[in-house]
Amino acid sequence: MAEKIVGVIGGSGLYQMEGLEEVQTISLKTPFGNPSDSFLLGRLEGVMVVFLPRHGKGHRIQPSSLNFRANIYGMKKLGVQWIIGVSAVGSMKKSIHPGDMVIPNQFIDQTKGRPNTFFSDGIVGHISFADPVCPILSKILFEAGKEAGATVHPEGTYICIEGPQFSTRAESRLYRSWGVDIIGMTNLPEAKLAREAEICYSTIAFATDYDCWREEAGDVSIGEVLRILARSTKIAKSAIQHAIKQLPEKRECLCANALKYAMITAKKFIPEKTKKDLKPIIGKYL
Repeated sequence: MAEKIVGVIGGSGLYQMEGLEEVQTISLKTPFGNPSDSFLLGRLEGVMVVFLPRHGKGHRIQPSSLNFRANIYGMKKLGVQWIIGVSAVGSMKKSIHPGDMVIPNQFIDQTKGRPNTFFSDGIVGHISFADPVCPILSKILFEAGKEAGATVHPEGTYICIEGPQFSTRAESRLYRSWGVDIIGMTNLPEAKLAREAEICYSTIAFATDYDCWREEAGDVSIGEVLRILARSTKIAKSAIQHAIKQLPEKRECLCANALKYAMITAKKFIPEKTKKDLKPIIGKYL
């Protein structure tokens, strides 16, 4: 049985993981370009962990410019089976207070033209995405968040906007009318690509503000966001340490075989270059 390997994609405020042992840094090139940064590998609680700062060290890359395909491809190439995405989000509900943790179970896509599939260049695939996160990983993250001392909401709808600007007040009110719970700029492309790569994916989302819909709370303040981020980052690291110990040795969720019936293109028509480029992802089906 393959060794359990867990990926962590750190968002705003989470640029490293303390406690990693046997640390090594790996720089990868992918058919889709360069990932956000080098991958940091090490053991945490005895489990192999692959860490990547989503926006690069020092937060250099804005959401629209992130190379999501290279990031997820790199994780797959390194043998990752589970990815925990950590993000800062805005709250769209009074019941979700700044500092609360949310484990979203649904997404709405309001991004504009971001590459979010590996299936191009002569190959077509249609994954099932009705339930966009791994239910097993999400449940483990919910329990781990409680153990880390967070106020945790076990589900919620995450609306993913293009950014990098925050919403207008009219947009914020519109999104609330759709029943969304939190708003962010990064996690949906990761979830789509992780499913295509047959990697289990779930998100730890920390509310840092009320977006701009709740006028009595004031507009989004970067200073306040950073203060909440500092506290949330500590909780996220603790939750990750709790979670990785609870992950099963064998994956029995749908994520692990998401491509089984998804590829539509006949094998003989897939270009050789595409087969080579996507070998870490589709190789077992060829």
